[in-house]
Amino acid sequence: MNAERRSMHVARITRRYNGKTYVTYLLRRSFREGPHVKHQTLANLSHLPERLVDLVRRSLQGEEFASVTERFRITRSLPHGHVEAVLGCMRQLGLNTLLAAKPSRQRDLVLAMIAQRILFPSSKLAATRQWHSTTLAEELGVVGAEVDELYEAMDWLLQRQSAIENKLAQRHLAGRTLVLYDVSSSFYEGHTCPLARYGHDRDGKKNLPIIVYGLLTDSAGRPVAIEVYPGNTADPKTVPDQVDKLRERFGLERVVLVGDRGMLTETQLQALRKHPGLGWISALRSQSISDLLVDGHLQRSLFDEVNLAEITAPEFPGERLIACYNPLLAEQRQRKRQELLAQTEKQLLALTQEVARRTKKPLSQTTIAFKAGRHIHRWKMAKHFLLTIADGVFAWERNQASITQEEQLDGIYVIRTSEPKRRLSAADTVRGYKRLAHVERAFRTMKGIDLLVRPIFHRVEPRVRAHLLLCMLAYYVEWHMRAALAPLLFVDEELDENTAKRDPVAKTEPSDSVKKKKETRRTADGHEVHSFRTLLAELASRCRNTCTITAAEPDATFTQVTECTPLQAEAFRLLKLS
Repeated sequence: MNAERRSMHVARITRRYNGKTYVTYLLRRSFREGPHVKHQTLANLSHLPERLVDLVRRSLQGEEFASVTERFRITRSLPHGHVEAVLGCMRQLGLNTLLAAKPSRQRDLVLAMIAQRILFPSSKLAATRQWHSTTLAEELGVVGAEVDELYEAMDWLLQRQSAIENKLAQRHLAGRTLVLYDVSSSFYEGHTCPLARYGHDRDGKKNLPIIVYGLLTDSAGRPVAIEVYPGNTADPKTVPDQVDKLRERFGLERVVLVGDRGMLTETQLQALRKHPGLGWISALRSQSISDLLVDGHLQRSLFDEVNLAEITAPEFPGERLIACYNPLLAEQRQRKRQELLAQTEKQLLALTQEVARRTKKPLSQTTIAFKAGRHIHRWKMAKHFLLTIADGVFAWERNQASITQEEQLDGIYVIRTSEPKRRLSAADTVRGYKRLAHVERAFRTMKGIDLLVRPIFHRVEPRVRAHLLLCMLAYYVEWHMRAALAPLLFVDEELDENTAKRDPVAKTEPSDSVKKKKETRRTADGHEVHSFRTLLAELASRCRNTCTITAAEPDATFTQVTECTPLQAEAFRLLKLS
């Protein structure tokens, strides 16, 4: 059989005809008759692809072949593309040198925890388990890390917080710039951390202590610094720390601090006025706006033709007041007020019927007052109702004068600033205050499904502070990734450009490009549009495969990364990763 096969071969015959070259492959058997060697053609192989013809030739020459499944195996496959994207962005941002100039085990572990917070936020113990389900641990050389090492790395990170924030300030707060500041809180699981106190809970969790933290960002929303406070700390009490940080630690000579009206109170503004180089932008409370209307310093007729006007008032010396009117906001407030009034009246009517039914044993004045107070305070409508309460008697009516007075404020808000007009126009002042939405977006990202800053399980104060610093650094990376990947996300790429040109008071209108993107769910290049989470999941399908060739002695092993899909290639291009 072998001799018969060796006598067979593939002959390549070339001939020219009418200036063209023709190649024919023939399967032939060679044999000898006397002194002559003759060839017998068994088949014409010209119709086969050249690669198959080559396989036939090599087989006849004695080469042995095996199926891919017999000699080649993929022994492991780990998601890699999302890790590649996050670590690539971290390298571009110089996050390693931001943490420390010299390489160290602690620095690698912190980098891994930051990337893990973006990829699959979890507890530190869960992170050491999940690192092995992707290439993250291999890429950063932390495969054998234990949870105690992570805690030690968090302690190392906290010691470097001031140096890290100083470097971020040098990057993003150079020159005279707007600095955005706001405060939020997260509930705490447990009672051992001294930072966990009962206070104003923004998460809606009842009977749980909270931890308060303030976030400082640049005008675009990049996080620069974070400070953690006990849960019973009022928002205004956090402002002096930020002033000291801006002036003393960051060494900023000219800066404009933007904070909401609940934070920059009169007491805090008095302290800010002591620093000539430190300007501020805030807003007036409703009562102050009402006083301006009553005193005649603010009149609704100002908005007959324009929606923005500068006013002055002796109660606010040395300040610029920019009054704004938004008809859509006015309509929204009026509709909400009517809904709340209707809900309150429904409850009061039920109480009236209950009092009327209790003829044999009438309700006492105290009981009726307690029940009525619970109803009117539930919807915060107490000021809009006049109540008559006695033993067995309950009557009510709307306080129309109070309602009319509040209606005068519908749609009106007043921005206040210490900045002179030559440095900041009225329109830019309003735009600057509205930039606080960037900080609110940071809190939503940190507290939502992206980074999961909560629930907080760390038991000691330094670890809680380090945990929130890790989350801030993770948001810093994610902020830049979102900005680069904007063409593939459901975001308006022209928002910042349009904001600088549009009416600062009018409702923000989406650009034509984002409308089309949301309508078709595809980009102009035909790629599917994603959320940040689903895009990371798409990148994760690019795997690093460990392959084994069993024919080698010993078995040869190598790794191979899955080829990029067009969408993945576009994402890496936008991230400027090769």
